[in-house]
Amino acid sequence: MLLHHWLLIARPLLEGSLSWAIISQSPVKLLTAGNEAVLVFFVLSGLVVVLPVFRPGFSWMGFLSARIVRLYGPVIAALALSALLIVLVPRDRSTMPPGSWMAETHADTVTWQAFLSQASLVPRQYSLNNPLWSLHWELLYSILLPFATALALLVRRWALTAVIVCCVLSLIGRVFEQSELLYFPIFLMGTIMAARMPDLLAWVERPRARWFMPAFATASVLMLIASWLARPIAPSGSELSHVLWALAAPGAAGIVVVSLAWAPAIRFFSTRVLQWLGKISFSLYLVHVPVLATLAFALGSDQWPLVGLIGIPLSFLVAWVFYQAVEARIHQAARRVHRAVAARAHRRAGEIAP
Repeated sequence: MLLHHWLLIARPLLEGSLSWAIISQSPVKLLTAGNEAVLVFFVLSGLVVVLPVFRPGFSWMGFLSARIVRLYGPVIAALALSALLIVLVPRDRSTMPPGSWMAETHADTVTWQAFLSQASLVPRQYSLNNPLWSLHWELLYSILLPFATALALLVRRWALTAVIVCCVLSLIGRVFEQSELLYFPIFLMGTIMAARMPDLLAWVERPRARWFMPAFATASVLMLIASWLARPIAPSGSELSHVLWALAAPGAAGIVVVSLAWAPAIRFFSTRVLQWLGKISFSLYLVHVPVLATLAFALGSDQWPLVGLIGIPLSFLVAWVFYQAVEARIHQAARRVHRAVAARAHRRAGEIAP
């Protein structure tokens, strides 16, 4: 996502060039996939968040209370950082290329109304900090998780068929621009995978030809970015482009399967660098756009190489500080809230039981 948003700054100046074609219409696109990376995150979230449901002593009240703390705490802190940067570094959207990501989606002033509205995670657009749009859907799915879990358990015997139905529904949502239909099935795919986790792991561990899992991983990656690879023959917005984009959903699910269960991928993601990146990934997601946008307004979008040279390492530094000062502390608070609420709910249930 960091590289994706950096290249959105550069896009008005690069689009139509050979460099842009290589970046957006070749396997290099995997490094800068934006919405597609969010789909992987949604599948993984639908899987990981629901796994504790199947453990003994699980408390829905404890879970939902802790989930609210874990979501809203970092969001409010990230919005405060965004607002501070907007106040400190003046923004003039007229200096950005007309119609560009920088000109159309970034606030140049801060009001309490906008801050409180976006901190609620109710809106679908977030001019103070763009990536928060995905957390709007995270929050809604967390609220719906009891129903999604029940549905996943009901269809677990027909998991593959259910996943295919989810992909079709997501395609329909894409074509008709219905965000609920687009995103909720992606989350549900992860929840269905969680309901069949032992069977899923057993499937991966079956004896197979040595080429199978590398081919499966490659196919998953290519499906994730298929609509971009086919841009020369399927322009954005065309029916074929929509169909190819629908492959991103099973591609995202495949990447999650590979990362969780294929030994070489597990070893790769277990390296110290990847573990560190995973630790700060949520913080990096929350802070990188305010950093990049501030530099772009200060230096000019035509200085996008300098924005990247300064902004990319600076985003990692800010994310690490944000993790230590905010996210890690909020995780601790969320665990305390979970224990307290779960204990109270269990006591209350004991008092009501005959």
